[in-house]
Amino acid sequence: MTAGSLKEKSLSKSKMRITGTFLDEISHDIPHQNWGEDEWRKDFGAMRAAGIHTVILIRCGHRRWMTFPSKVLQAKADGFEPPVDLVRMFLSLSEEFGMDFYCGTYDSGHPWWEPDYQVVPEVALMREVCDELIDRYGDCPAFKGWYLSQEIAGSNPAAVACYQALGAHLKARIPGSRIMISPGMKGAKAYDANMKKLGKTIAPELHEAEWDEIMKRIQGTVDIIAFQDGHVEIELLPVFLEINNRLARKYGMECWTNSESFDRDMPIDFLPVKWEKLWLKLKAAEKAGITNAITFEFSHFMSPHSMYPSARGLFDRYCEYAGLPARAKDFRLY
Repeated sequence: MTAGSLKEKSLSKSKMRITGTFLDEISHDIPHQNWGEDEWRKDFGAMRAAGIHTVILIRCGHRRWMTFPSKVLQAKADGFEPPVDLVRMFLSLSEEFGMDFYCGTYDSGHPWWEPDYQVVPEVALMREVCDELIDRYGDCPAFKGWYLSQEIAGSNPAAVACYQALGAHLKARIPGSRIMISPGMKGAKAYDANMKKLGKTIAPELHEAEWDEIMKRIQGTVDIIAFQDGHVEIELLPVFLEINNRLARKYGMECWTNSESFDRDMPIDFLPVKWEKLWLKLKAAEKAGITNAITFEFSHFMSPHSMYPSARGLFDRYCEYAGLPARAKDFRLY
């Protein structure tokens, strides 16, 4: 047996796998690939080949942009009617490929990190949009739950109140549905309200104190908490991820890791991450006792079909690590 095959065999024994991905439609800061249903079907096939069985629509709408023809958003947010019902498409593809679909909530664009964030009107509008989604798609077998789109990084009373109110409403409307959040961490690579990098990572004790209080407030509402792993330096990740996992268990939640497949260290935002960094982050989550990983986000940064050629290499390196036979050369988009 060669040294290379020994290495691959050793890597394939790792417990940590990426089993879910966000679907980044209604993009905030990632360029569109302008795919139609045929391209998306091929990419869902590549996701399955990479072991992914959960897809999470990151938001159903953002400001005036919509993923489905929402009458509520057209009336109350002057929404642009979309040419394609992406929610219906993604649900159909999820059923075709045997995946679970989580639907992201509406983001009005009003910054939830600002002190004047108006929780009551925001929740009222999001609740109406979610009710519309339930009426249109709630009986689809692949529809398993919700993603609350506010991405906080620590103490944020307004956003937490939003989690509580909207989450309670959604659980009442669809008993048994699961609710997910994917917060950040106050690491050196996180941004402040003025979009400047913090440059310094919060002390682990302060991180734990803030999230102990937050999880206490959202227990019973949030089922899955998947912290973004790109804000904290890799060498500090095991400590922070262990805290996250321990607190989630304390409050009856599942702790996943959102192992970001884009690189926060480059001067260009955002490019596929270097494989070694993704590998180290997955190993850190494994060391912390976390057993489930999702990523932001497969189609741009890990897919054989990505607009970024280096994503094909990341796909191959990940499949080698996971002991999967798929390779980028097996897939063709056009």
